[in-house]
Amino acid sequence: MRLRAPELHGRRWLGTGGRDLTLADLRGKIVLLDFWTFCCVNCLHVLDELRPLEQRWSDVLVVVGVHSPKFVHEGEPAAVEAAVERYGVGHPVLDDPTLQTWDAYAARAWPTLVVIDPTGYVVAQLSGEGHAHGLDVLIGELVAEHEAAGTLHRGDGPYVAPPDPATALRFPGKVIALPGGTFLVSDTAHHQLVELETDLVTERRRFGTGRRGPLSEPQGLVALPADVAAEVGYDVVVADSVNHALQGLTLATGELRRVAGTGEQLRDRIDVGGTAEELSTPWDVAWWEGRVVVAMAGSHQLWSFDPRTATVSVLAGTTTEGLRDGPPTDAFFAQPSGLATGPDATLWVADAETSALRSVVAAPAVGAAVTTAVGLGLFDFGFRDGPAPDEALLQHPLGVGILPDGTVAIADTYNGAVRRYDPATRTVTTLARDLAEPSDVIVDGDTLVVVESAAHRLVRLPIPAGARVDAGAHTVRRARTDLAPGPLRLRIDFTPPTGQHLDSRFGDPTSLTVTASPPALLVSGAGTAPGLARSVELSGEVTEGVLSVSVAAAACDEGDGIYAACHRYQQDWGIPVRLAADAPSELTLDLRAL
Repeated sequence: MRLRAPELHGRRWLGTGGRDLTLADLRGKIVLLDFWTFCCVNCLHVLDELRPLEQRWSDVLVVVGVHSPKFVHEGEPAAVEAAVERYGVGHPVLDDPTLQTWDAYAARAWPTLVVIDPTGYVVAQLSGEGHAHGLDVLIGELVAEHEAAGTLHRGDGPYVAPPDPATALRFPGKVIALPGGTFLVSDTAHHQLVELETDLVTERRRFGTGRRGPLSEPQGLVALPADVAAEVGYDVVVADSVNHALQGLTLATGELRRVAGTGEQLRDRIDVGGTAEELSTPWDVAWWEGRVVVAMAGSHQLWSFDPRTATVSVLAGTTTEGLRDGPPTDAFFAQPSGLATGPDATLWVADAETSALRSVVAAPAVGAAVTTAVGLGLFDFGFRDGPAPDEALLQHPLGVGILPDGTVAIADTYNGAVRRYDPATRTVTTLARDLAEPSDVIVDGDTLVVVESAAHRLVRLPIPAGARVDAGAHTVRRARTDLAPGPLRLRIDFTPPTGQHLDSRFGDPTSLTVTASPPALLVSGAGTAPGLARSVELSGEVTEGVLSVSVAAAACDEGDGIYAACHRYQQDWGIPVRLAADAPSELTLDLRAL
């Protein structure tokens, strides 16, 4: 049965010159809806994957971003406008703060992609990233079909570019102090690094060309110890996020060179202790235990980089997106984005998507290696001080720093605040408010240097004693999926693109991981195993929770035998569920459904 595409409804349109669009306006074009939210690293990956398709099919394809927020801050109009600029979105965006269009298309995950043909019918729905090749094939098929039928209209699309902004810094990400007393900041949207004088304004010099390529949205920075720098020939390691690489910066010459990563995104799931040539969106770096630790936001892990040998390996995290403590081999992270090392050798991690502050110890005498200081899970956040982790809440923190007394300062990005966590009392207080998306914080003498990213500047603040704040708690605004307790049949719908097949000559090329929060939600069926279907059992003793499903599938090109190129498709779903006796006992999720 052919499904007519539901109309596009939201608060307003961006990138159209003030014009509201309807599907009727787009008739004759292939329309690709990209349901995204700007906190989501997988959504940022998809934005980059779509750029070549938009260029190649510019006269027949219209990409429409449907911004469907997860966090409260992401629903604020100014924040959406800033995100569209920050990430270089070059197509119309529908601002959908109440998830009206999201619900109309039954989206379940960020990102979700929907393809609409030139006559207004839905022809495909896909979740996750890695679909660029399949989309390219599908678009080519639709062009041939509708050009033959006379229903394809070539020509320019409706996108109207906004005027170029002009500020010295543009969405800076991270900052470090250099040995000579100056500061080095990642000027993220300008794709450069900038050395600033102590006034945090005067520029001494810039590194990078100022365009995507040599550096692409650089984020984290760490200065190497002097003896290590002398040995390897560079002084600073840079997290080059969109290039999926680490760069080495030599301060004396301004030379940048890639020291880890190939420039291609890692799509395999690498276990703790394993290694790979590719990386996936490194967001921050820190020196810890004689090595560089990398917050690998794209794979929800912590990695290790040894500059002496130029080797990388996984330090902690299973790649499953979530909040789970334990040994490094069992821990879940969710877009770790900020790192700092405490005086007791504890590594502190700003775990953005779980709105959490995590800690890692190298060789714990007792207890887990990875623990949660603040944070409750993927769907709970807020602005509340008090005891942690039971009461205190954050909202998508991106940075962390260590204060002189050993307490931890947190750049609580979406709350526009700097918070303090005291490990001795396990309490959270607020140091500063009314900041524009602070993304990093470091100590300079008796002051804090804060990267105020959405205000395009660095600011210096005194270190106050802290105040008590309670601005409320929130959960992610998504409709819960009703399921029946007892046996549940879980199925992933995946159709390989034309010209590809699931090649089982060397075993099942798929993998399915199922977990739950609370764990008691699942009586059986948890864990990782091959296949795109699973029989699980839901507890009748738990009324609601989150079912986490991770899938990966490799499809190979036809006709090339053992040397065929293969393509990896993967997605993580965190599905809020409510158990009801009369609810369905089947759940189908679309990885690539036609």
